[in-house]
Amino acid sequence: MDARREPRSSTFERRGRQLPAELAIVVPVFNEVQNVPLLVDAVAKALRGIAWELVFVDDNSPDGTASEVRSLASHDSRVRIVHRFDRRGLSSACVEGILSTAAPFIAVMDGDMQHDECVLADMFERIREGGVDLVIGSRFLEGSPTDAYSHRRLMLSELATKLATRIVGTPLTDPMSGFFIITRDAFMASLPRLSSIGFKILLDVTASAPATLRIAEVPFRFRGRQHGESKLDSLVAWEFAQLLLDKTIGHVVPVRFVSFVFVGGMGLIVHFAVLTILFELLAQPFWIAQAAATLIATSSNFFLNNILTYRDQRLTGRRLFTGWLTFNLVCLIGALGNVGVAKWLFEHDNFWAAAALAGIAITTVWNYAMSSIFTWGRGRPS
Repeated sequence: MDARREPRSSTFERRGRQLPAELAIVVPVFNEVQNVPLLVDAVAKALRGIAWELVFVDDNSPDGTASEVRSLASHDSRVRIVHRFDRRGLSSACVEGILSTAAPFIAVMDGDMQHDECVLADMFERIREGGVDLVIGSRFLEGSPTDAYSHRRLMLSELATKLATRIVGTPLTDPMSGFFIITRDAFMASLPRLSSIGFKILLDVTASAPATLRIAEVPFRFRGRQHGESKLDSLVAWEFAQLLLDKTIGHVVPVRFVSFVFVGGMGLIVHFAVLTILFELLAQPFWIAQAAATLIATSSNFFLNNILTYRDQRLTGRRLFTGWLTFNLVCLIGALGNVGVAKWLFEHDNFWAAAALAGIAITTVWNYAMSSIFTWGRGRPS
C-alpha cells in the first residue's frame, strides 16, 4: 500500500506513541486493579485515529492499582499514572490529573468500566468542531437506557439533579454525570473557583465557570460494574450537600467551618446526654459526670470531624490516636479561653448570656483553626 494513502488509523497505530496527545482521558481510580487493563484496551479500540493518552490518578490503592498502571505504561507511553499519597477525593484527583497533561481537550471518566468508551470518539469530534466548551455524556437524556439503575437510585439521581439545577443553576439533564470532555481553556477559567469537594467534578466546574459554558449533551448507556466494589457510600450525600453549600455560601463562610460547627452542635447533644445519664440516672458525683461527658463529647467531635469535616484528610492507624490527643489538647486550651473571655465580659457588666455566647464563639474559631493546623493539617493541604 502507498504510504501516502495509508489510513489515518493505521498511521496513528504506527506512530501514535510519538504524537502529542490531543485528547487526555483522566481516570480517577481506587482499588480498580482488574478494570485498568480492560479500560486501556477498550479506549485503544474506541479511539483509533486519535492522538490520546490515559492519565490514571490513584489514591494509593492497597490492591496494587498503581503498580498495574505502571506495568501497562512500560509498554505503552500513552498510559500514565499520577500516584497520590495521603490525599483522597475524586474531584481533587480529577483536578490533579487534568493539570498534569498538556492536551488541549480533556475527558473525565470512571475507572470501573461503567462509562461507555465507545461514545468518546463522537464526544471528541463534537467538541473539536468548535462551538461548545463542554460535551457531557448524559444518563438521562432522551435515548439513554437506564436499565442499570435501581428505582431507588433513579429517584435519588432525579432529586440531586433538581437540587443542583435550582441551587447552582446548571441547565443540564445530568449535572451529576462523571463522564464529559472539556476544553483546556474552559477548565482553566473555572479552576480558581473550584471547590474540589466530594465526587461531582462536573457540577463543580459548571458552577465555577466565570461565564456561561456552551454545552452539548450526548446519550450513553450506563453499564453495570464488572469487577471490584462501588465507591459510593452513605457519605456521598454529605459530600454533595457540602458542595452545594460551598457554591451558595462558600464565598462568605468556609464550608469546612460550617461542618465543624455542625459537628460541635452534635457534640453538645452527646455531652448533655452523657451528663444526664451519669448524674441523674446513675447518681454519680457531678464533677465525675461532667468530666466523663466532656471527654466523650470531645472524642465524639474528633471522630465525626475525621469522617465528615476532614474526610479528604482523615487520619488512620497510629495517626488517628495522635490526632485524638492533639484535638483534645486544642479543645482544652479553647475551653480555658472560653471561661476566661466569658468571665471577663460578665465582670464588665455584660449580660451573662451574651458573655457566654462570646466565649463559645471564640472557642469554636480557636478549635477550628488550631485543629486544622495541628490535628489534620500537619503540612498537608487543607
